[in-house]
Amino acid sequence: MDDRTRWLLEAPLNGVLLKLTAPSTLAFAVQSAVTLAEVWFIGQLGTSALAAMALVFPLLMLVQTMSGGALGGAISASIARSLGAGQRDKAEQLIWHALVTALLGALTFLVVFALGGRSLLVMLGGEAQLLDLAADYCWVLFLGGFSVWASSSLGAVFRGMGLMGFSAMIMILGALIQIPLSGGLILGWFGLPQLGLMGAAVSTISVASLMSLLFVLRLMGNSTPAQLKLGQLQLSRPLFEEILKVARPASLSPIFTVATILGLTALVGQFGAAALAGYGIGTRIEFLMIPIVFSMGTALTTIVGTCMGSGNITRAEAAGWIGSVWAGCIAGGVGLVLAIFPEVWIPAFTEDAETFRAAKDYIQIVGPAYAFLGIGLVLYFASQGAAAMTWPILATVLRFAVSVGVAAIWVSVFGGALQVIFTSGAIGMVLFGTLIALGLKLGAWRRGK
Repeated sequence: MDDRTRWLLEAPLNGVLLKLTAPSTLAFAVQSAVTLAEVWFIGQLGTSALAAMALVFPLLMLVQTMSGGALGGAISASIARSLGAGQRDKAEQLIWHALVTALLGALTFLVVFALGGRSLLVMLGGEAQLLDLAADYCWVLFLGGFSVWASSSLGAVFRGMGLMGFSAMIMILGALIQIPLSGGLILGWFGLPQLGLMGAAVSTISVASLMSLLFVLRLMGNSTPAQLKLGQLQLSRPLFEEILKVARPASLSPIFTVATILGLTALVGQFGAAALAGYGIGTRIEFLMIPIVFSMGTALTTIVGTCMGSGNITRAEAAGWIGSVWAGCIAGGVGLVLAIFPEVWIPAFTEDAETFRAAKDYIQIVGPAYAFLGIGLVLYFASQGAAAMTWPILATVLRFAVSVGVAAIWVSVFGGALQVIFTSGAIGMVLFGTLIALGLKLGAWRRGK
């Protein structure tokens, strides 16, 4: 067993979690700056571009959460459990299986969008110019999708080995390149072609390709607990199953999460382009809390997976509780600050009064519920490390049923206002975090559920 794995199994949990979370937090914070910068760039193009962004955002989020969350978490968990059990050869074989799985994921998304993507955008409220803008963005995103999936999967390999620092460094480098590149391609800076909204997708694909290359080069060296070796390219059904037994149920979570956003987007779209633009700003601002919550969650995947691989379930559960308390406090604090001071940050993204009101209503209703969303998200990742996804999936389905189902009934039957949709979303977040925490309390990880 290498020293890094032994440290994960024996060092004080608060210190381990802090050390693993810190570099990823910085990396995801810089990545979030990319998202916010793109909102600002696109906002310079007008309300129509912002509304089109709101249409494509759920699909972008689905790609990111499926590749980095469901599959990425499953990859990190499988690598961590293998190294925790002292099985280095298995970990190296899993790297190849991760890349093949990423390729299949990218191809699946491309085929599905080709068959029904435009119809989906129409269902969400896309028409005329909005529809064309959104469709162009999506075609670029899905045609070049393997670079995004590969980057996410390879980053997950490093996190599974406990090497958060290198993964974070590559992410930061990518973000520092993507911000000016996005600005140039969206607005035509630096002599680059002005591609509008589609420029954001071109930038995403370009930077993901560079990051994937850098990850591969490091894995081909000898400085990691497991390497990418041609001799370990031995594809087998059991090793695919090692990843997919977590990725399959975990994939339901981002699907339902994005279905929640899609459903809410469709409902908000009934109130006009300004409401849709304001909602788009609000949902993108949620990325302010993602850096810490996501990095803490991925750290827990590694810690819990390593502990479960070594048979130390008690330590794994303790790590889950510590991470959930941290995440709840941090995410809840971000939500409250955004809700209390909407006049400070919303005008940076729009000058339209109606769009401002929609964004303000959203954050003041949903912001306080971010604490429960943070708890649910970190325990979702931690549950991947434990290969126990039943409760997280149930919580995700419940969130969808309440956030979208209740809102749809209230709006269509009782003629509810825009604020009703936002309130249903907030209640869904509260139930999401509460149910996953209840599962951990009842011993779900000990039963593999």
